[in-house]
Amino acid sequence: MELQQIIDKSHRIVFFGGAGVSTESGIPDFRSVDGLYNQKYDYPPEQILSHTFFMRHTKAFYDFYRDKMLCLTAKPNKAHYKLAEMERAGILSSVITQNIDGLHTAAGSKKVLELHGSVHRNYCMDCGKFYTAEDILNSTGIPKCTCGGIIKPDVVLYEEGLDDKTVTEAVREISQCDTLIIAGTSLTVYPAAGMVRYFQGDNLVLINRDKTSMDGSCDLVIHDKVGETLDKIVIK
Repeated sequence: MELQQIIDKSHRIVFFGGAGVSTESGIPDFRSVDGLYNQKYDYPPEQILSHTFFMRHTKAFYDFYRDKMLCLTAKPNKAHYKLAEMERAGILSSVITQNIDGLHTAAGSKKVLELHGSVHRNYCMDCGKFYTAEDILNSTGIPKCTCGGIIKPDVVLYEEGLDDKTVTEAVREISQCDTLIIAGTSLTVYPAAGMVRYFQGDNLVLINRDKTSMDGSCDLVIHDKVGETLDKIVIK
């Protein structure tokens, strides 16, 4: 297996993952036939998940958010567990993810750079008090802090910028690794997708169910499920 051979000779691997990593845990992606962008709501998901919509229509945002974004019963899958195993073995430097579900951390990964934030972190916009995802799920209407302020998820909405510190660390990780595994992403969401250009290592691997614009630029392309592919890897 070519992927096994690449991993065997790698010393510093970075994993860059998107929605396709979590679909095997039952979390819907955005752009597939049955994804969120193809479901019918009063507003398109892109609009609901924007900063402007959150500020102007907070209750409608939370109605959608609780219904479609808080998948708290989802469990890590084979991909999450294999990556955590690779980190423990000392060959995986970090996981960079566009996902907000927290499943990499739940599987045991320690260095996880969450480019788009996490549903598990929520803060009062007035006093900064922390709230869990369960707090949000179990609330009704607009979740309010004990101080009376509105609680906002620590997720990057449309119109919002990525966290500078997280981006800087992700670029550093990508630029210093010898193998970059890109998985479960169409590489169409920027600025996250643009980070790939900082890779200067030996092996660029792409694992994705569908073809992407980067297929021709990679050393190895695997069109299959991420979890099923990584589960075959033997850590030596």
